[in-house]
Amino acid sequence: MGKHFDDAAGKAKEAYGKAAGDRGKEAEGKADQAKADAKDKADRAKDKAKDASEKAKNVFKR
Repeated sequence: MGKHFDDAAGKAKEAYGKAAGDRGKEAEGKADQAKADAKDKADRAKDKAKDASEKAKNVFKR
């Protein structure tokens, strides 16, 4: 599943849990949102590392 889907599903689960008084579903929804956030941060870090690697390669090519 994609990070955007995990976030949307998490928000839906959390809302359902709040409405139904189901703390388990509410917590599960919050966990899904945290998972999506972690994926997003990992992707951004990966992109920054790739950019830094490319810049280093260009420096040594000169």
